[in-house]
Amino acid sequence: MLRRIDHGDYDLIITFFTLNRGKIPIIAKAAKKSVKRFSGILELFSILRMVCTTGRGNGLPVIQEATLTHPFFRIRGDVKKTAYASYWAELIDGWMENGQKQVQLYHLFQYVLEELDLGHIPEEALSILFQMRFMKISGLCPNLTHCSVCKCEIESRGKERVIFDLGRGGIVCEDCGSGLLRRISLSKGTLKQLLWIGDGDLKKAGRMRFTPRGAKEGLDFLEAFVPYHLEKEPRSLKFLREIRR
Repeated sequence: MLRRIDHGDYDLIITFFTLNRGKIPIIAKAAKKSVKRFSGILELFSILRMVCTTGRGNGLPVIQEATLTHPFFRIRGDVKKTAYASYWAELIDGWMENGQKQVQLYHLFQYVLEELDLGHIPEEALSILFQMRFMKISGLCPNLTHCSVCKCEIESRGKERVIFDLGRGGIVCEDCGSGLLRRISLSKGTLKQLLWIGDGDLKKAGRMRFTPRGAKEGLDFLEAFVPYHLEKEPRSLKFLREIRR
């Protein structure tokens, strides 16, 4: 479940991310007063199996039955975990069109929610992993290997830090980076970790360990880059930053 809003006095309109049909909004009739049918299961981030009927005319599908399969209680019981999960859900909801099938993104979201609930991987590392792979799936992956202007390989430069230009969506060498207004400084160590965590086997990437400094640098970078290129700052991101303070 990505999102839920009140509709009238008793109904809920809920946005689900499904494996086979992508993002779909559904209406739960009388959900706010029906104790037997929906009590405790229509909660954010939960995974459910549902039976729906087609709405009248062009109306939304209507939930008839729902069974909770993954409740993720530990996420909703922890304000910091809830803040991270809300941010990821808002990114998905804001980027996807209704009915757009996204199997790879579905499995990524399920993986980070499961690990967030278990608590074996730090929240910061999970958020870095999710954002790097989300941007790759969306086709907006940052260029972290060569200068976006002159195309020189950054690894060949001796400097320990590199410049990232938000406007170009990639790193730039020192010769090409003067006068940039939206620039972010990254260490080469963080750069290598971002590249590694963004590719390959998902579970192996989840075992990546960041130093506190590396995690902060990675998050600061991605939480600037992702909203900039999606052209929208998620409301949940402000809340997440406040919680981390």
